[in-house]
Amino acid sequence: MSVSAYLVAARRTSVEPRGGVHADRGVHELWAPVATAVLADAGLSLSDVDEVVLGNGLYGGGNPARVAALECGLPLSVTALTLDTQCCSGLDSLVNAAASVGSGQAEVVLCGGLESYSKRPLRAHKGQDGQADFYLRPPFTPWPECDPDMLEAAAHLARTLRISNSQQNAWAIESHQKTLRALGPQEFVLLEGQTNAMDGFARKLSPRLAQRAKLLTGEGEYVQTSATTAVEADAAAALLVVSGEVLDRLNADFAVEIIGCSRKGADPEFPGLAPIASTQQVLAKTKLSAQDFAAVEIMEAFASQAIACADAFEFDPLAINRGGGALARGHPIGASGAILAVRLFHELKQEPNGALGLAMIAAAGGLGTSAVLQRCV
Repeated sequence: MSVSAYLVAARRTSVEPRGGVHADRGVHELWAPVATAVLADAGLSLSDVDEVVLGNGLYGGGNPARVAALECGLPLSVTALTLDTQCCSGLDSLVNAAASVGSGQAEVVLCGGLESYSKRPLRAHKGQDGQADFYLRPPFTPWPECDPDMLEAAAHLARTLRISNSQQNAWAIESHQKTLRALGPQEFVLLEGQTNAMDGFARKLSPRLAQRAKLLTGEGEYVQTSATTAVEADAAAALLVVSGEVLDRLNADFAVEIIGCSRKGADPEFPGLAPIASTQQVLAKTKLSAQDFAAVEIMEAFASQAIACADAFEFDPLAINRGGGALARGHPIGASGAILAVRLFHELKQEPNGALGLAMIAAAGGLGTSAVLQRCV
């Protein structure tokens, strides 16, 4: 038997560049205060939680979701699962939470993402000489010739689709502008020592500054620069998914139903295009069209990737990333998808009952995840 799953609370930390104000905090220390705030927002207690599902891509093994759950003070009996689908991890946690509630396995699930670029461990293989052979990332395909670095993949995508640097700069400038005038403090949880409810990297990015940004890769008019690439970042996000029975007990003044989710694989050479496939599938499942959405959150790991995803559908341009995107915030890998869902939740608060929202994100290896939310209270 399938039942509906509802998102009733969603919060996040600020997103801070690697080495910034979150640099000394472990991922469990980032997430625990956010989870506590989410439970308080919903009027639920620690003992009401059935399970925890969190996305993380850089922890280096173990089960950071369990560590974070214990840090939060959840009962020892509450199970915890860490997902690593790299950039998709945080949004995948929402998909898994909805499936758990929808199947009747749980009634209250805390999900989200937690990531610290600042504290990520060094990784190494043992070389033939017995010495450590350090590497920055694991392989995402079994084929070295078809396992591009994400930056190179973004440049390849820009060249293939002819997305010029000037187009990418314009997208990045708008991302910063929208982030600086975003909704405000209701989605943030301030951690100890913080006084401002805002993302630390967002700034006034002028066309002149964008044109002078550091060249990272590429050539000609399709180059990738520091202005068109999201910075490495630290952050955490928590979302509370409940059953209809729990929602009725809460007497909530706002909630959204998770009405559709999709995960798809695509060509690893073009990982940025994978959300197009997952979005096409979820639109078919829900019998919706691109024009039906009041708010759309597209991950901005790279401007070229975000532009490609936006151009694939006839979204209302005013619906896309209404509060800015990752080019202005930063990219905390395993938390980024969860942050999209938090942003979407709060954007739908500004809309009438029945309003629809969509979140979509790509990941290394050619993975895409999309989720559709609908305001129901």
